[in-house]
Amino acid sequence: MTGPSEESAPGHPEQAEPAAAPQQQPEGAAGLFADDRTDSHPHPETSGAYDVQPTQAVPPPNPAVSGPHQVPNPAVSGPHQVPNPAVSGPHQVPNPAVSGPHQVPNPAVSGPHQVPNPAAPQYGYDQNLPPLQPQYGDPAQQYAAAQAQYPQQQPSGLPQPQSGGRHAAQQQPGHGHELSTAHLVKQVKRPPQSGWRKALYVGSGKLINPGESPADTQRRDLIARVNQPLRGCYKIAMLSLKGGVGKTTVTTTLGSTFASLRGDRVVAVDANPDRGTLSQKIPLETTATVRHLLRDAARITRYSDVRSYTSQGSSRLEILASEQDPAVSEAFSEDDYRRTVNLLEHFYNIVLTDCGTGLMHSAMKGVLDVADALVVVSSGSVDGARSASATLDWLEAHGYGELVKRSVAVINSVRPKGGSVDLDKLSAHFGAKVRAVCKVPFDPHLEEGAEIELDRLSGDTRLALLDLAATVADGFATPLSQGYR
Repeated sequence: MTGPSEESAPGHPEQAEPAAAPQQQPEGAAGLFADDRTDSHPHPETSGAYDVQPTQAVPPPNPAVSGPHQVPNPAVSGPHQVPNPAVSGPHQVPNPAVSGPHQVPNPAVSGPHQVPNPAAPQYGYDQNLPPLQPQYGDPAQQYAAAQAQYPQQQPSGLPQPQSGGRHAAQQQPGHGHELSTAHLVKQVKRPPQSGWRKALYVGSGKLINPGESPADTQRRDLIARVNQPLRGCYKIAMLSLKGGVGKTTVTTTLGSTFASLRGDRVVAVDANPDRGTLSQKIPLETTATVRHLLRDAARITRYSDVRSYTSQGSSRLEILASEQDPAVSEAFSEDDYRRTVNLLEHFYNIVLTDCGTGLMHSAMKGVLDVADALVVVSSGSVDGARSASATLDWLEAHGYGELVKRSVAVINSVRPKGGSVDLDKLSAHFGAKVRAVCKVPFDPHLEEGAEIELDRLSGDTRLALLDLAATVADGFATPLSQGYR
């Protein structure tokens, strides 16, 4: 019986024999480890289950050109070589002059897609068939011919063109017209506002509507002019050299008309140094004056702060009163007026200034310099007309010619049966100097000199004031606060 097997069990490496003492290598050992050895004998000091067989070393053909990659001509070695380096690039085309993403036989008609006739659409065209000849005519006929010739290639769900082609589409109303208010909503007559038309409309239980009268239409047009859009603050100066012509009354009625019809804020400032009466034309709500406003100007930051210094009438017109003491009001200078207007224009859209009868007091220069328009008030008498004309002449002589051209002359308190003064000639005289001339008829309520309420005015007076407000509002589009100076 033999001893234990010399081979180790699977998975268990052989036990290495104890290392023997180093022995002197025989003469043949030097040849065993020579550099030029090419045999495949195992290494004398390696043994075990994982011994590997050494491979024969193969020397390179030419060590002088050894490297990762060799090319036939090292002088032109590089990432990529092309036959002609002069035209080397990402892509070469036969004719570089027409190089581009895509070349077509005729560059003059190059585009995303070319068809024989761009005006005539091609339906169901098979690329394997000969090219179609250009056809001209109705696109609907071309579509029918193409569908009859190639019925199997017609894409499903393609919209069918209507008969008549493009001209029929142009005759159809657009979506904007179909959805307009005039197209969808039935138009009705406006109900009458006055006269027998209103009596008939109300008496019939609003079943019979004769429509607006010419007077109602005129009034509605004037209201539309009064409500013209306004950017910023529009400043109007009310002037008159002669006292007693109704300048303060016109200031109050004009401002009340603006305030009652417009949605923005309107204020009238009393700049009369001789104890002005503007604050007496509406119910007094506060005893504060323009002097108190200037004193507290640093603390005013919102509209509610300014409102505590003004009084407001039933028409929503606000009035900033002047100092009632003539000795104090005389000190109201040009700088004071400018500070007042600069403060008010942040909170009001229309500022009317009731000036004094003189043109030489200290505040007048500030009034004229910041004004966008003038309203020169005159009476129907000869002396009143002469004073108003002298006012315009003085303004032109002192460099306010452009402001005069934008001004409006008002002939106030015109009686139905006037005297011997020809008002038409008077209007023509002023019309040659100013932009427009308006007449305000005599009214018993205004003659009282007390607080003014628009509802108590006659119809003719209210219509005349509405015409005056519309005439002044026509200048809203071109303010001159910074233009002519």
